[in-house]
Parts: sequence; structure tokens; C-alpha cells
Amino acid sequence: MEIILQLKGIHKSFGGLKTLTDVNMTVKKGEIHALIGPNGAGKTTLLNIISGIESLDKGTIFFKGQDISRFPPYKRAILGMGRTFQHVEVFGEMTVKENVMVGFYLRKNRGFVSYIFSLPEVKKEEKDIEKKSLEILDYIALSHKKDFLAKNLTIGEQRILEIGRALATTPELLLLDEPAAGLNIRETKTLGQLIRKIRDERGITVLVVEHDMELIMKISDIITVLNFGCVIAEGGPLEIQKNSEVIKAYLGEED
Repeated sequence: MEIILQLKGIHKSFGGLKTLTDVNMTVKKGEIHALIGPNGAGKTTLLNIISGIESLDKGTIFFKGQDISRFPPYKRAILGMGRTFQHVEVFGEMTVKENVMVGFYLRKNRGFVSYIFSLPEVKKEEKDIEKKSLEILDYIALSHKKDFLAKNLTIGEQRILEIGRALATTPELLLLDEPAAGLNIRETKTLGQLIRKIRDERGITVLVVEHDMELIMKISDIITVLNFGCVIAEGGPLEIQKNSEVIKAYLGEED
């Protein structure tokens, strides 16, 4: 299977404190690949380094075979990397439809200001963006709330909307940072179905950081486990569930 993302020897420290140490990881195209570990293991830091929000101290990141280690976030996005965040980052004062439309502007040559002032040459393009945004809202089952302000959605709906906005950037790799945080059982089930649907129907590779182990075990093909900034295990869900190092990391050792 083709490799879409490869991390080699990733190191990161903050103020002398080692957060990531010699992290190596390979994500194959078409996988749902989970990144798990106890609190403080370095999962979000690694996702931030992959997406370019944080710089790495040492190591190399390859995306679709290209070294992107020093690329800024927008260049990684243009190459086909989409992202959601641990804390919901919707534009609260914009409508649900407008939030998705923002994702499409990244792919266009014209500046965002042109769209705001509806210059004649961009009106046709904006209609196309609006149409595609409505299609995405229908795909993620939020079209009935297209004219709602995003801040008035439930947390679960806002998280789904974030995924919809990321889909508008037409990603090949979708990075999800704790998408189930704050969701109830029903919302988490819906989220899991959507993640599988995105992979199965759109062929988008997913790298997900998550604490909800029931969700992870249901949707993941491969799981990488971090502890104290180091990879301690990698394998399929059943393999990870039985791994003694993983059990020790989550439950600790008996005295």
C-alpha cells in the first residue's frame, strides 16, 4: 500500500523538556490511523508538527514523498493536508454554510477580500463555491442548519462542521485532534460513522488523535501508541489491546 505520510526521527523540546523523542511513524494511503497515549504523551504536539503549527527540532516529515519539514501550514494544506483541532475552532458569527465556504477559498487564486466585496469577476466562482458547500453540508447531514450561526450549534454539530470545512479543502490526508471530546454516546457513534464514510467513499486517509478507546478500536486500521514522547507500540486494534507495554502505560504498574 502506498505511503502518504512518513515521520523519521522526530524530536521536539519545550524549554529543555523533551516532548517527542525519535518518533518514527508511517501512515499508508487509505488507512484510518489512530494516535493514542496517556495525557501528556505528546500526541497533539506531534499533530501540530505534522500540520506545521509547531516546528520540529530534528527529523524529517515526508508527505506524498515530498520533504515538507520546513513548509508553513498553508503550503501543507494546499498540498492536501486538512486539520481539525482539539478545541472547536468554528467561526461562531458566521453561518454554517459560510464556515464551509471558507475552506474552498484556500483552493482559489483570488483573495478572500474579493469574495467579501462580491467583485463581478468572482460572482460566478462564488456561486460554485456555495453550491459545493451545500453539497458538503448535505454529506455531513447539516444542510438543515445551513443558515444557523455556527455558535448556536451543539458541540457535536460544531465538531462535524469542522470536519466539513476541512473536507472543503479537498484533503488527501485528514488530521483529527480529539474529535469526540465533549460528545455523548450518540454523537460519538455518528462521528465514527462519518469518519469511516469519509475514508470509504472519498478515499481520504485519516490520522486521528483520540482518548475514546471504544471509538478508536471500532474505526482504526492501525494504532500507534505514544508514551512520554516515544512510540511504545504499533499494530491493529486487537494487537494493541493485548500489548503489555500499552496496558502498563495506561494503568501503571502494581507496587
